[in-house]
Amino acid sequence: MSLLVIGSVAFDAIETPFGKTDKIIGGAATYVSLSASYYKKPVNLVAVVGGDFPTSEIMMLQQHGIDTTGLQIKENEKSFFWAGKYHNDMNSRDTLVTELNVLANFDPIIPESYQDCKYLMLGNLAPKVQSTVINRLKKRPKLIVMDTMNFWMDIAYDDLIETIGMVDVLTINDEEARQLSKEYSLVKAAKKILGMGPKYLIIKKGEHGALLFNKDEVFFAPALPLEEVFDPTGAGDTFAGGFIGYIAKQDDFSFETMKSAIIYGSAMASFCVEKFGTEQITNLSKIAIDQRVKSFIDLVQFEIAI
Repeated sequence: MSLLVIGSVAFDAIETPFGKTDKIIGGAATYVSLSASYYKKPVNLVAVVGGDFPTSEIMMLQQHGIDTTGLQIKENEKSFFWAGKYHNDMNSRDTLVTELNVLANFDPIIPESYQDCKYLMLGNLAPKVQSTVINRLKKRPKLIVMDTMNFWMDIAYDDLIETIGMVDVLTINDEEARQLSKEYSLVKAAKKILGMGPKYLIIKKGEHGALLFNKDEVFFAPALPLEEVFDPTGAGDTFAGGFIGYIAKQDDFSFETMKSAIIYGSAMASFCVEKFGTEQITNLSKIAIDQRVKSFIDLVQFEIAI
């Protein structure tokens, strides 16, 4: 079943307590697509870059089974660029530079070969762009997953609420869930957000795991304790890619399958943070992924007599 990913393909410059990078490949759609490619091929990509984006990086995406037919290249413009510095706790960061460049006027064109989309992952972008993608598909996908952030809650609230009402699964972090719902309790927040339209809600809690809600059920997946976290950039997008990639592979989105998808997504995110940028998630083996998933299972599996 075909998988379509929309989002940013960009440059990042990152500084953490463990070091810093010059410009490296980043962007939500980059992380999502690379992560999903370990479960489902091809991953159809819709994004935009400038003429400064290296051909070698586009080839790297293609080598991972990512179809770049929908990647627009604006030869005389620059790619989106973000630079940030993480604090010692790695849970907070300062944005140093944001240059929208080609992303400022991004018009998502859906190639005809992508129109058979069964699964759609809307990476973090302006909600108006996300809804445009949905409206440009001739047939509604079986499952639409949407990621967003507090920035859009601040500057594009009405567009955001409209787009949330069009999707099946919303993924946000705990801070964003509280802002969107105006509820501190995540259980109350989930009920209010599910009332906005989506059938499922994923609340990401970083190093504290993730929660999956539907109208009647709740599932919690822990994060794997790691010895070292070098760079949390893109971890949420990598999680989303593992989640939607696993679901597309199974071609099933029951609550039980979504529970497994949360674990696979969490496993992918745990790889992502171990090195800077996409470095760790570009060279994974099936054995390594299976072992990491088993580590999650071992973490929570126990027997108890009542």
